Amino acid sequence: MSVDLGLTSDQEAIAELFDGFFSNESPTTVARAAEPSGFDADLWAKVIELGAPGMGSAGEVGGGEASLSDLVVVAEAVGRSIAPIPLIEHLAALAILDDADLVAGSAIATLALRPADADGLWRLVPAGAVADVVVGVDGDELVVVRSAPPMTGPRNHASAPLADRSARTGDRTVLGPASAFQPVIDRWKVLTAAALVGIAEAAQKLGVEYVMEREQFGVPVGSFQAVQHGLADLPVLIDGGRL
Repeated sequence: MSVDLGLTSDQEAIAELFDGFFSNESPTTVARAAEPSGFDADLWAKVIELGAPGMGSAGEVGGGEASLSDLVVVAEAVGRSIAPIPLIEHLAALAILDDADLVAGSAIATLALRPADADGLWRLVPAGAVADVVVGVDGDELVVVRSAPPMTGPRNHASAPLADRSARTGDRTVLGPASAFQPVIDRWKVLTAAALVGIAEAAQKLGVEYVMEREQFGVPVGSFQAVQHGLADLPVLIDGGRL
């Protein structure tokens, strides 16, 4: 049985839009300059202009009603450019949040992947250093907490805006039982996997360009069979990641 991994015409348009955007606005120099916080506020402001933060939200709250498959296309583009913005975490959190400022992107949301510990802390929250809103599990409850982001993370995580966040300090609202969080986690996993596929595609492209230019013994490295076979296997592995 074959699986069609092709995009619809609408998804091709989304891919073209976001690939073009990130190619222009988020070259690798932007990612490097974003360290140590791992976040570029100017790039986030430009993403807001595209309407990306609320793409997957319902139309009645100002969202774009994009499907998860559409968001996967966006996540791949984020990965290909290693864009230093928490768009994936934000889109995942908005599976259960619909506040106007979150849909608009003027406030950033993220999710705590692990339940709060005995001290009421969510540890190493993705985008926790820059997010205004964190949704996660505390005990047997799913809660959302609004508080000022610390804008700094622990040492040795200079390329990612990780941070510990309190599940009990700030404007806290109980959303429901802890079990209601699983669909949000599942959405994050799908979008993160898509971003990793995008990273793999970009790495493959760089690898091909390198072996075509780099010479050894007077010939391009890409002319060696062992190198060719290694690169030839990558598209299959990348498509496997999409599955």
